[in-house]
Amino acid sequence: MDKRKLIKKLKKNHQLKRATPTYITNMEHYRDEYREYPEIKYLINNVLAADKLLTAGRLPQDLPKMILPDNIQDQIYQKINSKYEMDDPKGDQEWNRLSADLPELDKQLRDFRDYLENQFGMWAYISSSFTYHLAQYLNGHHTLEVMAGNGYISKGLRDNHADVIATDSLEWKNENETGRHPVTDVEQLSALDAFHKYQDQVDYVIMSWSPDGVPIDDELLQAIRKVPRDIKLIVIGEKDGATDSKAFWQDVHLYDDEGIKNLNQHYSNFDLIQDHVYLAK
Repeated sequence: MDKRKLIKKLKKNHQLKRATPTYITNMEHYRDEYREYPEIKYLINNVLAADKLLTAGRLPQDLPKMILPDNIQDQIYQKINSKYEMDDPKGDQEWNRLSADLPELDKQLRDFRDYLENQFGMWAYISSSFTYHLAQYLNGHHTLEVMAGNGYISKGLRDNHADVIATDSLEWKNENETGRHPVTDVEQLSALDAFHKYQDQVDYVIMSWSPDGVPIDDELLQAIRKVPRDIKLIVIGEKDGATDSKAFWQDVHLYDDEGIKNLNQHYSNFDLIQDHVYLAK
């Protein structure tokens, strides 16, 4: 799937229904089918481990790129040749089966973000490692998270004893089953209402995966700029891509420092979406 098609699909996913469990069932099947191929098992086990942790209400681990190795067909061919004689029909049968299932496995791995959105309401992939380092970056400063969704970032920060207020309009929870399963306390406030309520109490605002085409992100940016205090905005999104409004990316000034660079080392880009952590003003 090319990036344009993926982005188009992501746009629709803000109104998705809860996913069926067949995705994980399929991945378990592929794990057994390709048990002799460590690079494939590694990817699948990462998917299954993330699902298990999220189902238990915990943050998942970092993810590798969910892409099959370029030479995976060669690996399969060589493995089969080492197991069977050239004229053994079992080798041909195994080759036909494994090579025929590769395209669907590849698609399933690339669709992992869709599964996370459908099943858990997780758009930005938030790992326990990332929130640990984010808490270190915030270094005790009072923080407001807007558009927190189910609260994965705030949960991770709270697990690391960070001082964070989680807020979201929660308008989407009536349209999407995943919005009814918060992982931490989230106060029902729009982004602007939350900022106006807490602007005198916080030093940082976190905004993750603001919906593309919706100008609330730019409105929040302008509100932060009007405050005489230095309030820093941490943004997680894909610049000029799958997240945030065009106006926001045109107006925002993005800064880089060693702390932000370090955070991006712990933020998983596991598919074609190139979202990153930014310091904005």
